[in-house]
Amino acid sequence: MDWITVIGLVFFGIILVVVEIIFVPGTTIVGILGVLFSGYGIYLGYQNFGATTGTIFLVSTVLLNTVALVVAFKGKSWERFSLKSSMTGKFNQDQNLNLKEGDIGKSISSLKPVGKALFDDQEVEVSSNGGYINENVEIEILRIESKKIFVQPVNQ
Repeated sequence: MDWITVIGLVFFGIILVVVEIIFVPGTTIVGILGVLFSGYGIYLGYQNFGATTGTIFLVSTVLLNTVALVVAFKGKSWERFSLKSSMTGKFNQDQNLNLKEGDIGKSISSLKPVGKALFDDQEVEVSSNGGYINENVEIEILRIESKKIFVQPVNQ
């Protein structure tokens, strides 16, 4: 029973370390638990079976961790979970904008400095001149540069 416990703790610790590095990087909790399980398994190996067998467990655990990580990275199992595409579109790019400087509309989200506005029943992405504009504020188009619309509140 002692052998099964020690080997089980070591293998469970190795699995948790691999899971931490490959599948949930940055959480550190899973990795720390893996190291603790492996460390406790090694400790039990020293305590129950002596220094020679404990050292064998220690060296075996380090080698198994190294082999498991190399196999996991070479097998590219982590690529199944990584993002392979990126967003290339912009909000106003696909729209036929019939807007011009001086048009009046209303912000439908807060502009911090970017947000959404409504001009003649047309929802567009707009940018303020660096300031914060609350939701439901009348805004005016200052300029349009390659479908990027800059606005300011009407009362300015």
